[in-house]
Amino acid sequence: MTRTDAGFEGRLQQLAPDLLRTLERVYGAEAAPAVADRLLTIGRAAHDVRPDELRALDERRLAEPDWFQRPGMLGYAAYADRFASTLRGVEDRVPYLRDLGVGYLHLMPLLTPRPAPNDGGYAVADYRSVRPDLGDTHDLRDLATTLRGEGISLCLDLVLNHVAREHAWAEAARAGDEDKRGYFHVFPDREVPDAYEATLPEVFPDFAPGNFTWDDELDGWVWTTFNDYQWDVDWSNPAVLCEYADIILALANLGVEVFRLDAIAFIWKRLGTDCQNEPEVHELTRALRTVARIAAPAVHFKAEAIVGPADLPAYLGVGEHAGKVSDLAYHNGLMVQVWSMLASGDVRLATHALQGIPQPPPTTAWVTYVRCHDDIGWAIADEDAWAVGTDPSAHRRFLSDWYSGSFPGSWARGLVFQHNEQTGDRRISGSLASLAGLEAGDPQSVARILLAHAVVLSFGGLPVIWMGDELGLLNDPHWADDPAHAADNRWVHRPRMPWPTVEQGRDPHRITAGLRHLLAVRRSLPHLHAATPTEVWDPRDPGVLLVVRRHPSGPLLAAHNVTGERAWVDADVLHWLGLHTDGLRDAISGTAPSLHEGAVPLEPYAAAWLHDGG
Repeated sequence: MTRTDAGFEGRLQQLAPDLLRTLERVYGAEAAPAVADRLLTIGRAAHDVRPDELRALDERRLAEPDWFQRPGMLGYAAYADRFASTLRGVEDRVPYLRDLGVGYLHLMPLLTPRPAPNDGGYAVADYRSVRPDLGDTHDLRDLATTLRGEGISLCLDLVLNHVAREHAWAEAARAGDEDKRGYFHVFPDREVPDAYEATLPEVFPDFAPGNFTWDDELDGWVWTTFNDYQWDVDWSNPAVLCEYADIILALANLGVEVFRLDAIAFIWKRLGTDCQNEPEVHELTRALRTVARIAAPAVHFKAEAIVGPADLPAYLGVGEHAGKVSDLAYHNGLMVQVWSMLASGDVRLATHALQGIPQPPPTTAWVTYVRCHDDIGWAIADEDAWAVGTDPSAHRRFLSDWYSGSFPGSWARGLVFQHNEQTGDRRISGSLASLAGLEAGDPQSVARILLAHAVVLSFGGLPVIWMGDELGLLNDPHWADDPAHAADNRWVHRPRMPWPTVEQGRDPHRITAGLRHLLAVRRSLPHLHAATPTEVWDPRDPGVLLVVRRHPSGPLLAAHNVTGERAWVDADVLHWLGLHTDGLRDAISGTAPSLHEGAVPLEPYAAAWLHDGG
């Protein structure tokens, strides 16, 4: 007995033609109809068994499509085991998240991976089960239900580019199943791999050089972008697209609302390129999103596209794809520029780079963040650096030196991750607090931490806090004690949540209190809705980042002093915005700012969110 409703049929009629056109651009006009029929069959079957409470959620999301864009929305990201040991433990800690104001919880990889090493869980062996040490799918459903009852949406990782060598597809391929062999890029000799290697970068040059691995059982070279145990799947095979659509909808029916599309930039391969950001990536994402919108419209996609500034906008959709690809995408460029500004004390490079990124479609949002689970790669475009008179290679070297603590006078305490001897690339691991100077005892470190949060909270998008940053957690000195982590220093910024500290209310540096205040102020400002355009203005003072949010109630000027000295918001900026009035207020302090010849002073590493509060 089917339970398909009128809403489903209406969405099917509206969106099926779009799905077909999208598939034609990937697989051709002859093959596309059969692929579309298969996808719609998968969608109908998933909707038929979708629980009533999730169908009700679908209707709420359709009625309030801006739910994730509102200024009261806050994200939080954590490893379930590091946060609370198990999924049931996370459920017990939901009151903490709700009290912090969290409305979106991203739990790092928790689907069943291969045994270690497994790239921190990103080598998935089974998309339909949960790591046994965390619980099972019943626990996942229960957690999603509890979160939803508290107004918190659950986000999970979905690795799109590859599966573990132990995944059922790979095992079948190794056993001689020709259909499953077709799920992977397999070559009998090095001729084609070597042709690809001529233009491919290495993601992990230290411990996974090259992009192909010989497998005796497969009797061939298999594409392995990340590690030899992670086999890239072949999205040119439409069966792969259908498999992932079915996986997404099965997890959605457990209550997962947002899927972080991991390694999405890599899923389409084209000879003579770096095999990243190819146009088919966006077509395939659009196809998956269309199927999800038909069967489970509460589902949203977040693109894990840690790519250069020029390639970033396409993940939210440009041109014909605008608003039809992912709903969210990481603003990696903003994160990198925050750390660049803090090290250099100069906003000119950041201003130029951020001005070059177009506004996202109004139905989408950036994910803004100061820190995440990963290393920091210095994704600074050469042309942006040269445009402001900076040598890009020298600046990237400076940032690596600064944040590894080797530059004279540096207050940062980070670790070099994946030093590429050929390119000189050195990424950085370290917790927000340690990179900002708290571990070194720098007296301005707390102001620096809060300033970084103020930038991402005011820029526009859905801000996400990495677990422990609200507490000022330092680098984990025992990160290498676990043999499974000893070769990967990113675990230095993945410590366990210190619940005794939380429960005793200890906040010696006033970081938690300061962040809570910023969050409360943000909730009160309609200007900070993600659909409100974000303008980055040319700096008057090279130490002050100027961000303008124009709202029907009037403009808001978010000014951020990235230096350790007093700086100024010049009077002409206030005049241009019509803020030179008696009603001028700083929302952060809640008071009228003191003026000197019409200019607003900013203390070292201070932020002011200025608007007409009269």
